Amino acid sequence: MKRRVAITGMGCVSPNGNGREAFWDATKKGTSGVRRIERFDPSGLAVQVAGQVQDFDEGLYVNPKDRPHVSRVVPLGVAAVGEALVDAGIDYKSMNRDELRQVGVLVGSGGGSLEFTEHQYNLYYTGKEKQCSVYTVPTSTIGTLASEVSMRFGFRGLSHVVSTGCTSSTDAMGYAVRNIQAGVLDTIIAGGVDAPIAPLIMKGFMVMRIMSTSWNKEPERASRPFSKDRDGFVIAEGAWFFVLEEMEHARARGAHIYGEIAGYASTCEAYHRVRLEECGEEPARAMGMAMDEAGIDPAAIQYISYHGTSTELNDRIETRAVKLAFGGDAYKVAGSSLKSLIGHPQGACGAAGMAATLLAMRDGVVPPTINVDEEDPECDLDYVRGEAREMDVEYAVANCIAFGSKNSAMVLRKI
Repeated sequence: MKRRVAITGMGCVSPNGNGREAFWDATKKGTSGVRRIERFDPSGLAVQVAGQVQDFDEGLYVNPKDRPHVSRVVPLGVAAVGEALVDAGIDYKSMNRDELRQVGVLVGSGGGSLEFTEHQYNLYYTGKEKQCSVYTVPTSTIGTLASEVSMRFGFRGLSHVVSTGCTSSTDAMGYAVRNIQAGVLDTIIAGGVDAPIAPLIMKGFMVMRIMSTSWNKEPERASRPFSKDRDGFVIAEGAWFFVLEEMEHARARGAHIYGEIAGYASTCEAYHRVRLEECGEEPARAMGMAMDEAGIDPAAIQYISYHGTSTELNDRIETRAVKLAFGGDAYKVAGSSLKSLIGHPQGACGAAGMAATLLAMRDGVVPPTINVDEEDPECDLDYVRGEAREMDVEYAVANCIAFGSKNSAMVLRKI
């Protein structure tokens, strides 16, 4: 019998709320976390808004002496992991070495420490090379991010980073599921973190003409998935992490269980570096394979957490993919895009959507998609526009689409 995977802890550091319940309260209310950039002066950029984590004290999570040597992703990730462990009732400080060896870490991140690396180059090329960190190379190496989490909490199991673009955190959780199913470990900390709000990173995205430029004076309206007048995504940061456990292991210790990861699948269109194939077949196949693994038909799904980036191409083709995957049931299933509220936290977005979906299942209310002000005839499904909706959700699909033709999907089951 296949080993089942339960979610027993959750931690969230989000542009619209620090901490799990603050994030969920803002998400239910449709409160946007997008605002004018404060990290640096954006006045010289065509894009001046982002989903920034507010009122976050990095010093609580990284020693001030260490902070110049690590990226912002480290305190963000450590904060979310710490909350998830407390939520799951895991006291890592009381664990012995053998017990710590039985806990793994899988981090999903698209850019990892890129903003740190950008800062190091800036120091070097402005004559401040003596201020460059002695840890520029290891911190800039993306795999070190998982080590930072492992070192902070003492976990000695596998410690890996999965970096597959926007599907990174979905894939990290997927690999965690596979390791638990295979009996490698009973407990894995998995999720995603990204912190890409930096001038050169933003300029790189702007060159591709995929960021919103129309709402600098009204930031909260900038991220508008599925609205016909959308003009691009809003960059964002944040961290969302989970404690994943083998089901019987979780039950034996009396853990609270948010739900079960019942299915996971990933496909590749093998089509283009950044564009999606118009047919939508491969994202549809990923969702279909995840539902097959869960042993359910599309009619059993009550809710979809959309990737919903607010780019013209993604929203249209994702809608097409849902129609292919769900057939006649596509118009019956409710769904929403969390990115309308927080922007696009790159590789962490799948974990963010999973957090919102699990909390929706817990409370019997699904969050809204805001800013859908103008109907797009090619985006004509039920996106839970404007306000949250009370409804019971037993099964949900969390969908992600990434650069490089990647598609990943997860099926969540309420326990």
